[in-house]
Amino acid sequence: HAFVAGTAPIMPDDADPPADAYGQTHRCLEIALAALSEVGSAAEHVVRTRIMLTRGEDFPEIARAHGEVFGSALPVNTSYVVAALLDRRWLLEIELEAFVPE
Repeated sequence: HAFVAGTAPIMPDDADPPADAYGQTHRCLEIALAALSEVGSAAEHVVRTRIMLTRGEDFPEIARAHGEVFGSALPVNTSYVVAALLDRRWLLEIELEAFVPE
């Protein structure tokens, strides 16, 4: 199994992340899936995602980006609305659980 802890939309050189939840979701998943690839896992091996978001109204755009990345075999997901994350620019963080194929 592989576990990726809370992944925020961190940009190179501390640049501002995308301003919208859709763009930030794609960035979080890009980072998290890159980490999984280092151990031989990929998006199709993800079985669970957890999303911490700061605004409930962003969920439809987060779900849209999540669906685009994972396709028709969506992992189970739990999403939480939290008061704040470590950086005020972040709208969400994502955790992943996956298996590593033999």
